[in-house]
Amino acid sequence: METGYRAAQLRAAANAAVRAPSLHNTQPWRFRLRNGAVEVLADPARRLPMTDPSGWGVRIACGAALFNLRLALAVAGAPASVRLRPDPAEPDLLARLVPDTPRRPTPTEESLYAAIPRRFSNRAPFWPDPVPADARWRLAEAARAEQCWLELLIGFGAVAAFAEIARGAHRVLERDPNRRAERDEWVRTTAAPDGVPAAAGGPRGEPHDLLPARGFNGRDRAPGRDFEPEPLVAVLGSTGNTAVDQVVAGQALQRVLLTATDAGLSASLLSQAIEVPSARDQLRLSLGRFGTPQMVLRLGYGQPGRPTPRRPVDEVLDLPVPPS
Repeated sequence: METGYRAAQLRAAANAAVRAPSLHNTQPWRFRLRNGAVEVLADPARRLPMTDPSGWGVRIACGAALFNLRLALAVAGAPASVRLRPDPAEPDLLARLVPDTPRRPTPTEESLYAAIPRRFSNRAPFWPDPVPADARWRLAEAARAEQCWLELLIGFGAVAAFAEIARGAHRVLERDPNRRAERDEWVRTTAAPDGVPAAAGGPRGEPHDLLPARGFNGRDRAPGRDFEPEPLVAVLGSTGNTAVDQVVAGQALQRVLLTATDAGLSASLLSQAIEVPSARDQLRLSLGRFGTPQMVLRLGYGQPGRPTPRRPVDEVLDLPVPPS
């Protein structure tokens, strides 16, 4: 068994970790090598104070990055044993990874790892082709493998009920000028290593749309044209809503997203109903599930898009200073 990870291993794994999704592509994570352990930390300077006052979104994003990190280490033959929130005195320290028994990666790990560079949010309308039952089963199993649940909203009635909750939450959020200003600060019209490129914003939402869409300076479309008539919507949930539960949910979210990518599906995230506490409670009650909804996904088949930019890996690494 290895005594500890090395800087080169962390740097290689972090190249995969930074491909995780985050609210407004803020990339709110850091990775530290300390005493041979790899640590994942939240970066409080990149939390969105208006959109994410509790830090929920930061912990979801860091959990997703943690899953990518785990995959990269496993595929490199150096799998990790993970402890979440290992030090109560350091609340921004979300996970510590130490080397586990070396082994060959599983075929699933290899497939999911290969999907990392191909996974990105697709905010454009999806085609009407239905997602087959076997792909839906794989998505639910991916969430279950990370101790979470995934509720697929099947049928127009179930989607319409969710849409009513989501549109109400969206109206609440859009009434807050501080939230709108914060979102606009992260829209990029020129090349940048973070934020949401305006070209990736997707079409602007219209009042008659079934599901709400954030602005992100998206493109206009023909008046009266439906965005998507029957989207596949899935709700990801965890057993609780502690900081640890949110990191766990972030890992499950990334496993679901990579599973979708591996199955040829596109996805985007709909977090409005999660960001408004009353809407989240409504969603939980409507599902009749034990636990807490942590994210909503829109899934389907669509035109290939482009990944959003990422900061250089060295900007998010904290490595020991070699002795002089």
